Amino acid sequence: MYRSHNCGELNASNINTEVTLAGWVQKSRDKGFMNWVDLRDRYGITQLIFDESRSDKTVFELAKTLGREFVIQVKGTVIEREAKNKNIPTGDIEILVSELNILNAALTPPFTIEDETDGGEDIRMKYRYLDIRRNPVKNSLLFRHKVAMEVRKYLSDLDFCEVETPYLIKSTPEGARDFVVPSRMNEGQFYALPQSPQTFKQLLMVGGMDKYFQIVKCFRDEDLRADRQPEFTQIDCEMAFVEQEDILNVFEGLTRHLLKEIKGIEVDKFPRITYDYAMKTYGNDKPDIRFGMEFGELNEFAQHKDFPVFNAAELVVGIAVPGAGNYTRKEIDGLIDWVKRPQVGASGMVYAKCNDDGTFKSSVDKFYDQDDLGQWAKITGAKPGDMIFVLSGPADKTRGQLSALRMELATRLGLRKPEEFAPLWVVDFPLLELDEESGRYHAMHHPFTSPKPEDMHLLETQPGKVRANAYDMVLNGNEIGGGSIRIHDKATQQLMFKYLGFTEEEAKAQFGFLMDAFQFGAPPHGGLAFGLDRLVAILGGQETIRDFIAFPKNNSGRDVMIDAPATIDDSQLKELHIKVDIV
Repeated sequence: MYRSHNCGELNASNINTEVTLAGWVQKSRDKGFMNWVDLRDRYGITQLIFDESRSDKTVFELAKTLGREFVIQVKGTVIEREAKNKNIPTGDIEILVSELNILNAALTPPFTIEDETDGGEDIRMKYRYLDIRRNPVKNSLLFRHKVAMEVRKYLSDLDFCEVETPYLIKSTPEGARDFVVPSRMNEGQFYALPQSPQTFKQLLMVGGMDKYFQIVKCFRDEDLRADRQPEFTQIDCEMAFVEQEDILNVFEGLTRHLLKEIKGIEVDKFPRITYDYAMKTYGNDKPDIRFGMEFGELNEFAQHKDFPVFNAAELVVGIAVPGAGNYTRKEIDGLIDWVKRPQVGASGMVYAKCNDDGTFKSSVDKFYDQDDLGQWAKITGAKPGDMIFVLSGPADKTRGQLSALRMELATRLGLRKPEEFAPLWVVDFPLLELDEESGRYHAMHHPFTSPKPEDMHLLETQPGKVRANAYDMVLNGNEIGGGSIRIHDKATQQLMFKYLGFTEEEAKAQFGFLMDAFQFGAPPHGGLAFGLDRLVAILGGQETIRDFIAFPKNNSGRDVMIDAPATIDDSQLKELHIKVDIV
């Protein structure tokens, strides 16, 4: 037995107990006649004491050789600590060591294994196994485990059955590039790694499983950013004989359960807004509603004067920023430069200060009088002491720019509080979206999403106006889950493929197995998938997901720890009948 207790559980009630501990040396303090060592494992830290007058001489001298991150085993007696440390659970005691065994010596680590480390992200990713020893990363992984267990508990209690689906599947168009895997036994043919288990969970409904879930890896060969990884984890769910309301109620309940069990927070209200309302009011389909700054459309009161910038715009829209009326000209100019950055793309910005006496001071006073500016304040909800910022241009582009500004200002003003949670549903998404380059419509979600029955007649004449039986759950400005009621009959699915530009042959080649299954009594069904990585990060009060993933990739999709991806041996390529030709 390497240990009788862990390094986080001993306290004053264990005094005079003989114990065996094992772990890593966090640090040591050699005072000549006395040597203290902090021993660390996953559960905490226990102080060891080696005393020249009380310890075996061999043990005492061996303790002086211990370096940081040595793996050791000790036996000794729990004694009361003279200088107590109230910051750790074991701070009332220490172990008077009688036996010391070095299980493994260690090189000096390339960064300090401390909560506040001196290691940059690149070096910590290279030595991720060392980074995991630090409390912030270790605790993030334990937190993720806790969330996953609560998910399993909640869904299992509702009779959901966890079913594994294959990782080696057929490549199908689902909106992102597939990772492909060559088949040695089937020359010239490839598997794809699943972007999601979409078709399999639908087939499970055809198979009568009724309620399915899976915490599953998914793979998309996309360009990365802070909140994306090439492999990510979904809480994937599907239900049979349900309508949209049934699904919303179940997963609203799951979110409520997680907020209560993980964060101790009761959330009663899950607002529901339409996609059109979200875009018009917040400029995106995943609005953060922890704060206001809702959009006010100003065309009626901005395009009646001789200001050519506004007169030529499809949309003039503004937001009222609370308490920003005291911004200096330098601060305002800084924000104008911010929206003109290529990442945002605005050509400029107009502002109007709401003075405490009810008057207004604007950058366009030459064109607009106090009555006009008063209307701007009324429409945006601005109050004395606030500042109105206004952008103009093409409608969709301008809304996106103002949305970016809204989020930036909320961050600067401290309105995006990580311990405040504001979930909502966004519903009534468009079924299709037009790709301007190809001139073809694509499924906004995926080809199996059911159109709203009352909009079916628009498919032929106005396909862009057809709404989907689709819904997203949004939490603190992040889409944490999305799903839809699925098409469950062959005729409607064929019609959908037709409007997506598939020929009959293409549809059969890609999805013939699913179309065939629909002919054998497919029940009405629908589902939803939560992004576990993102959900855990938000519940953990973080903006990015990397520290909640044991071994993440960097922004180039590389694992710098194991140096992957990498070339493979010519003999392997030959077995796979593959020739590499890099241009």
